[in-house]
Amino acid sequence: MDLFDYMRSNTMEKEAPLASRLRPRTLEEVVGQQEIIGKGKLLYRAIKADKLGSIIFYGPPGTGKTTLAKVIANTTSAEFTQINATVAGKKDMEEVVQKAKDSMGMYGKRTILFVDEIHRFNKGQQDYLLPFVEDGTLILIGATTENPYFEVNGALLSRSVVFELKPLSKEDIKILISRAVYDVERGMGSYDAVIDETAADFLADMADGDARSALNAVELGVLTTERSEDGKIHLTLDVAAECIQKRVVRYDKTGDNHYDTISAFIKSMRGSDPDAAVYYLARMLYAGESVTFISRRIMICAAEDVGNADPQALQVAVAAAQAVERVGMPEAQIILSQAVLYVATAPKSNSATNAIFEATQAVKEYKATVPVHLQDSHYKGAAKVGHGIGYEYAHDFPKHFSRQQYLPDEIKDKVFYRASDNGYEKQIKKHMEWLHSEE
Repeated sequence: MDLFDYMRSNTMEKEAPLASRLRPRTLEEVVGQQEIIGKGKLLYRAIKADKLGSIIFYGPPGTGKTTLAKVIANTTSAEFTQINATVAGKKDMEEVVQKAKDSMGMYGKRTILFVDEIHRFNKGQQDYLLPFVEDGTLILIGATTENPYFEVNGALLSRSVVFELKPLSKEDIKILISRAVYDVERGMGSYDAVIDETAADFLADMADGDARSALNAVELGVLTTERSEDGKIHLTLDVAAECIQKRVVRYDKTGDNHYDTISAFIKSMRGSDPDAAVYYLARMLYAGESVTFISRRIMICAAEDVGNADPQALQVAVAAAQAVERVGMPEAQIILSQAVLYVATAPKSNSATNAIFEATQAVKEYKATVPVHLQDSHYKGAAKVGHGIGYEYAHDFPKHFSRQQYLPDEIKDKVFYRASDNGYEKQIKKHMEWLHSEE
């Protein structure tokens, strides 16, 4: 590094965004992700022992993938090189490989290559890295927001350990917000700012696990808010809402309003009011509710309140739940909207719900035995004790239906499923009546 590179590096460090300046330098400074880097965990031990193998960090934005790579860079004795897959070409990779070979040959030092957005590499680029990862020329650290099992070369994956990073908790983000406001060395502490507890709570909630989002809002608030009469910069709830560009919605994920809103959401879908249902969906999304939580409620409603009146409803709900995990916000709101509107406008029936509840009650009340003719006759000796004798194969009969008894004797006259006259269940009801008719 020459003088100009050194000066540029120092300037960039001072002028870098707050989120970049606050990156931890050691494992002890890392906030969150304790399930993978807590003391005694595999990754913690590997970093401390400087015995790191190739790894893939997978998780949503702002969860610390690049941060962990930087910590490793500060901890390891190996050479550390970083490239971004969105801009790096084959020539860049060839230079990295050559330098890694030289480092190993001349100094016996390994090289760690950190590839940000590794899913952006095409198959050919990923294949190019494979032999050098295989022979130990490179230790690969890949970071991706996409599921690596879909987006990363299977051969590379088999030579790497995948660590999934989870969104940071609200308390984790509040710790980072406090550092951002009060840390004099790397944060905004020299500005003599203070943040209200309500503002910190709001920013941590709105960040939805993305630390960078909260830190960017803190930086913007400190730099643009005028000092009060006491000479301090006060980051209030209004300032926080303005900086993160979201109006404060009265919605506490652990409070009564959370339960009131989700209750109204479910009841609106059940009550076939698509306008109300999509309104409460928007309200939850705007307030930062988890899309996974919302997806679960839609699936439950599709089964509990629509049921067989429209069997497609559950398929739509499940597909939506899978899609939002792959796509993420903000596009996930469109997928959720489609599912909510489908379930809200579908014909309704709770016959499936009633059936399983009544059947469960019968299981609790009666000690019933499976009829002999339905018992398994395939295992050795079963036929000798009469198991399966008298069973009628349904396809041997007209309508492919036998009138034999299927329920245990103790509850043979019980009826659990009562198909409604709504939607597709009307056809189910008609079909069952036809099966039992004498024609």
